[in-house]
Amino acid sequence: MLGDENNRDLVSLDDIDPATCALIVIDELGDPTGGPLEGVLLQPTLNTARLAEAARARHVPVIFTNDAHIEGLDRELALWGPHGLAGTPEAQTSPQLNPQPTDFTVEKRRYSAFFQTGLRLLLDELGVRTLICCGMDTNICVRHTVADAYFNNFNIVVVDDATATFLVGTQDEGLEYMKTCYAAKVVSTEDALALLGADASASASA
Repeated sequence: MLGDENNRDLVSLDDIDPATCALIVIDELGDPTGGPLEGVLLQPTLNTARLAEAARARHVPVIFTNDAHIEGLDRELALWGPHGLAGTPEAQTSPQLNPQPTDFTVEKRRYSAFFQTGLRLLLDELGVRTLICCGMDTNICVRHTVADAYFNNFNIVVVDDATATFLVGTQDEGLEYMKTCYAAKVVSTEDALALLGADASASASA
């Protein structure tokens, strides 16, 4: 019966070569401290910062995929209101992530970081086969980016406590959907740090 053998395609962390990974940070924008969503966004952002630091130490590419909407033009703005407008502070990588010159930034105008951007070309040129994904919103931009990653035959790891939901649906529902439909391996920050070969305890105290 359809679905009886669900999740056979899940990637095993033991089979992943960090040399073919990239950390994909989806719409972790602006400074969440002091804002109305600090309680939802700050800890996942800090967890992502730990992952980014570990990735850089292992020479794993860190790729920020950031909203860069065109005011008065992008249809997403009519649906959600003005946000992530190109050139504004709210469309810049969160300062907690401490972006470095070696990192990459891919600007996007739709939910998916793949849609009409240079992300696929960049990943191919970097030799990436596995995407370690984190960001916001779990049920919108993360989910659509993960969908396109699956359609493009990438292995997918989603870091559950480095993502956040605040616009639609629940966190658990979003993670389960990506696991079931896109073969995403859902892991904790600690597991992702271990995959990157990081000392989790040292990273936590940094």
